[in-house]
Amino acid sequence: MNFYKNKKVLVAGGTGLIGRPLVEMLLKEDAQVTVVSLDKPSDISDDIIFKNVDLRNFDNCLSVCQNQEIIFNLVGVKGSPKMTIENPASFFIPTITFSINMMEAARQCNVKRYLFTSSIGVYHPSDVFYEDDVWKTFPSENDKFAGWAKRMGELQAQAYEIQYNWNKISIVRPANVYGPYDNFDPNNAMVIPSLIHRALSGERPLNVWGDGSPIRDFIYSEDVALGMMKIVEMGYNKPVNLGSGEGVTIKEIAETIVNLMPDKCEITWDTSKPSGDAKRLMCTKRAKSIGFSSRTTLEQGIKNTIEWYYKNKNQENERYNAFTDKQYK
Repeated sequence: MNFYKNKKVLVAGGTGLIGRPLVEMLLKEDAQVTVVSLDKPSDISDDIIFKNVDLRNFDNCLSVCQNQEIIFNLVGVKGSPKMTIENPASFFIPTITFSINMMEAARQCNVKRYLFTSSIGVYHPSDVFYEDDVWKTFPSENDKFAGWAKRMGELQAQAYEIQYNWNKISIVRPANVYGPYDNFDPNNAMVIPSLIHRALSGERPLNVWGDGSPIRDFIYSEDVALGMMKIVEMGYNKPVNLGSGEGVTIKEIAETIVNLMPDKCEITWDTSKPSGDAKRLMCTKRAKSIGFSSRTTLEQGIKNTIEWYYKNKNQENERYNAFTDKQYK
């Protein structure tokens, strides 16, 4: 019998980049899935319970956590580093509020297992990120609002274990995640969805900031979801990096995208713009020690993402965007 069969599982943020594949996998395992989101998607499966509620309200969190056995908290604010720097309150305040409310509600409801989704942003600039180094340093200046917001969620988990002996919390720190259901708004997107949007919208040549030399760690969303399920099933409660552990340059990313376009697409490099840190990779030894490795190649993952976006690009306007929420303006 599989671990998730007939279990009541709540996926907070289950309509997003990682949430969608996670929900699909849980349904295949015969879990009883409830999804909570501020999005209003038109293609939610009839096999799940969908609740469109705002988790910044604690009473809402208590309500959705009632009678749940497992909670995956994927709720967050998705946006580019530039958008986060320009609109820090729109990221910082809801991110902390989601974390505090959901974890406390889960504790009060005596949830058996709880996953908190942290971020690569918690790390200080370095070539390789090791899980146990986080509290020895501070987040990058460029990531300070995102980094500290996610660190506060991790610290809350530590506090609950110390004071309440509530050791039901697993923490994952995904690398640069990409895939279907991402945010493709070019004004507010990460590098892969931004380039895909612009290339498919006919931008010729495709102009990319910097010189393409920075090395990053990218992981496909479906692989992250698989890692999350494995970690929760094990009840593993040390922070785990979920990345490929392999470096790829921004130049390779751009070239892979244009090579998958239906027509010829030249790339130009705007070297007057910053390239970013030279190298940012995840150490994945801990993940491998518990049996997880990413399985989707970069080319296949980008191909899947392009195909999905081409078919579903009109869904963009159905997604909630904290950066346009008047509450934080």
